[in-house]
This record gives sequence, C-alpha cells and structure tokens, in this order.
Amino acid sequence: MTKEILIIDDNLDIRQLVSGILIDQGFRVREAANFDQALLEINKKLPDVAIIDVKLDKGDNDGIELLERLKKIDDEVPVIMISGHANVQMAIDSLKLGAFEFIQKPFSTERLLNFLNRAIENVELKKEKRVLENKLFHSYEIIGNSQSIEKVKSLINKLKNAESRIFISGPAGSGKELVARQIHKQSSRSSKPFVVVNGALLDPQKYELELFGAENSNETTNFGFFEKAKDGTLLIDEVTEIPLETQAKILRVLIDQKFKRVNGSKEINVNVRIISTSSKNIREEVDNGNFREDLYHRLNVVPIFLPPLKDRTEDIPDLLNYFSKKIAELNGFNEVKLDTDFDLYYNYNWPGNVRELRNLVERISILSVNENSNNINQLVQDALTQKSSSKNLDSYENVLSFPLKEAREQFEKNYLTSQLKKHKGNISKTAEFIGMERSALHRKLKTLGVKGVN
Repeated sequence: MTKEILIIDDNLDIRQLVSGILIDQGFRVREAANFDQALLEINKKLPDVAIIDVKLDKGDNDGIELLERLKKIDDEVPVIMISGHANVQMAIDSLKLGAFEFIQKPFSTERLLNFLNRAIENVELKKEKRVLENKLFHSYEIIGNSQSIEKVKSLINKLKNAESRIFISGPAGSGKELVARQIHKQSSRSSKPFVVVNGALLDPQKYELELFGAENSNETTNFGFFEKAKDGTLLIDEVTEIPLETQAKILRVLIDQKFKRVNGSKEINVNVRIISTSSKNIREEVDNGNFREDLYHRLNVVPIFLPPLKDRTEDIPDLLNYFSKKIAELNGFNEVKLDTDFDLYYNYNWPGNVRELRNLVERISILSVNENSNNINQLVQDALTQKSSSKNLDSYENVLSFPLKEAREQFEKNYLTSQLKKHKGNISKTAEFIGMERSALHRKLKTLGVKGVN
C-alpha cells in the first residue's frame, strides 16, 4: 500500500523539492505551508509520516508545538523534524517529544529517504509485533485441572451470556488479563474492541484525559479509553492504583452511563462491559481509605480469584507441556521435552507465578536445542536457583542452628510436602515413589503435622 507523506514547511522551494523527490520514489504527498494549514491537513487525515520544519509562521519553534499536538492525536505517527537553524537543544527537545529523527538543512536526498524508509519500517514492525502478540495472547488457554482453576473455568462459562461487571484478583503473573480476555472472547461482545488500561501506568496528571478523552482548542478530539472500548469490553488493570478523585468520576460514569470529555459539553453515552483487576487485597485498600467502597461494590459484582502458582502446583505438568508446545509453534523449532517430575519445579516458590513459568519455558526452549533431559534439568536448576540462592542460604543457615533431631524433621517435612505436591496430593503414588508403605506415610505425615497440600 502506497504510503502518504505530509510535508509541512513555509518555504515553497523546499516543499516542491522534497515533494518531487518523494513522488519519484512512489509516495503520495500532501503539503502545508503554515501552522493552520498543517492542522487542517492533520485533522482531515493522519499521514503515514510527517516531515515538519521547526520554524513556520507562528513563532520560533511552532514546528515543535505542531509535533507535540500531532503526537497527542496519535503517538505512533513518525515525525521527521527539519531545520535550517538547528542547534543541539532543538534536536534534543524534538526527540524528547517523540520525533523519529531530526535533520539539519541542507540535507541530501539519500539521507532524507534513509530516515523516511526507516520510520516507515519502524512503524510496520511495531504493528506486526502487536498483531503477533495479540494473536498469541488470544490463542492462550487457561490450563490446569486444580480445584481453583476448575472453579475459574466454570465461572467464565457462566458469564458468557451475562453483562455483569467482574473483579479479578490475584498476584502479579497469575493470569488475570488472560481470564478477562477469555470472558470477552466468549461473550456477545467478542467482535467488538477489547481495550486494556493499566491504572499503574497511567500518567497521574492525565488520568481523566486518558479515560474520558478531550476536546481541544484546535477542534481536534482525543478519544479516551471509554470511547475506544465502545460496545466492547474495557479492562481496568490494577484499578486500585487510580486516585480517589478519579475513582469518584468513574463511579459517576457507572451510575449515569454517560460522561463528558475534558473541555467538552456533549454527553457521551457509555456502552461497555467493565472488568477490573488488582494484585492488591482490595478489601484492605477500602478499609485503609485508598479505594472507594461504593466503587468497589459497583465493580465487584462477580468476583474471581486466581491463586498463586505455588498453591496449585498440581497444574505445573500441564502448564510445562502446554507452554513448551506453544513456544515451539511461535518460534518454529522443535518442542522441548521437559521432565515434569523434576523436583525443583515443585520446591520453587514461583514469585512471578504462571508468567514466570512461561518465561522459564521460553528460555529453556531457546537454550536447550539438541540437549538431553539431564542437561535441560541443569538449565532449569541454574535459572531457578540463581533467583532463590539468597533465600536458600538463609534457610540453610537456619537449619544449621537446629539440633539434629529438629533439623531432620524439618528436612522430612519439606521433602514430603514437595513430593505430595508433585503427585497432586495422592498418598498412594507418593508412598510408592519414596518407597514407604501407605500407612507408614500417613503416620509420618501426622507426626510431622503435614495436613494436606493445596
């Protein structure tokens, strides 16, 4: 598809020169001779790339102002700034505001085309990466047969024909966004947008602008997340990070089902399904005065809890095999065969939860080409013990301070707990693996105070 370039320069000779070069290279070209013409062209249709002179007709650096306005409308449009009176600070300011490149006049045709092609390639790569990641994320499934995960799957199935607001809680990396996407995918809104806004990553000074959008003095409109998710699903990730003042405005939107853009007078009707998540205990946040109780009740119509991976280790074999297959498909290499009985998978605490496990499988898949199972286990051990070495050292030093009897009991307790986790709590299989009679294992577990495994 032919790319369209917008040339903004108050010098007619420069515009005609650059325009001729670009047309000869097969580009479509539009021109603007001053600040106001540039705004009209931008509002008419965003270009694939903009070439902007630093100095136009409204002041010394009005091209910089134009860059800033364009980036607010769409941050992904690449902008090449040009100037015949350039200095280092001017170039720095342009790049800080998001310019792709800064060129000083006079410039060669080769240099201009080089930057232009790189800008287009950069945008295309970003788009391809986003599409690929989106397809990959959509293709992921919720894996596991533990009681907690079966409950989550059942809830998702029940919610597909409902419009209820949902609150998903659980530690970071446990799969909250994946659950939200699955709910959207199975709902009647599945063909509409699924928009994610992360409360922890929003600019504290621009919460309302990003959520509700704005009407600008130059007659342009910035659309907020509520409008971007029209008729679809809006996922408010880490909702507890949003300030109380903005929480009040979100509550008003949920009550009235409408809002006004910043600086706007027109009321915009809301038709979105709200799913919220938090890795914090939201009840504690409410009790501590950090989150509005009335908003909490509005969002928490159907609660879903995702446990940490360490509390559902029976799902680890299925997760290992699933991620190994998925990562091989994505990267186009043979699926790595992981030893799902390797004790370290069940002894490790998994602070990063399922996300950390997936990252480990990806790392091992890349590093273990043509390796045997023993070498693969060594790679796993190197990766995980590196992260937990300080913790293990503390544990080791603590055990050294115990009398022999207590140290042995501590070892047996940890060992048997690990084996039970690996065998999904099955006493018979655990007893067979460790070489004990089933009744003897029962007595030992009772003596050690090991009551069961989650």
